[in-house]
Amino acid sequence: MEEHESEKVEILLKTIGPARPSRLLVPSSIKVRDLRRLVAGNDNFPIDNLSLILRGSALCDMKNGDDVYVQLNDGDCLIVAVKPKPPVKDGYENDEDDEDLKFRLPHSSGRWKKRLYSFLHDNLKLPDILLMVIFTLSLKAWVLIILWFILAPVANRWELGPLYILATGFCLILFNLGKRQAGDISAYSIFNEDFRELPGTLNADRLDRDIRAGQF
Repeated sequence: MEEHESEKVEILLKTIGPARPSRLLVPSSIKVRDLRRLVAGNDNFPIDNLSLILRGSALCDMKNGDDVYVQLNDGDCLIVAVKPKPPVKDGYENDEDDEDLKFRLPHSSGRWKKRLYSFLHDNLKLPDILLMVIFTLSLKAWVLIILWFILAPVANRWELGPLYILATGFCLILFNLGKRQAGDISAYSIFNEDFRELPGTLNADRLDRDIRAGQF
């Protein structure tokens, strides 16, 4: 591997547009992300919007969670395309809004998660919002979801479908109520000691007092 990395080959860079072709000396075996960085630095291209095409195929940086290597030969032609920036909407850049909708797997994720993300994103082309839902749910949540779908036909067979849906809704409400810490006051006075009301609560007594005081 070290011998291949030490070998250098000269490739021809053809940029889509009015730019003239240029030549670049690179290792014969190189990661696509490193090749992209060299090409961007050679012609001062924005690396994030750079697309590389070799032998009719677009090069991707990663596949199944692993870095992709490419084998180059002396005299190979590499087509370079710079993706245009998205149009400006209402006079403001919409890059920040687009970035908020994109899902990126954390670098600390396990190897199987990276492979699954690469398969779903690259092969199945799932939207980012669906990927966000898939990878943010815990394993326990997925077990409960699968169990719910398994039991749903059973409930339907026993003609308990509506009751099953209602029970699911009540369970979701109960399990998401949370727990109050010691000293915390509930938003509902009936759950507080001595029916203690929250500051600023509007009730009949306070309304009557404000009217008598001439504050209305």
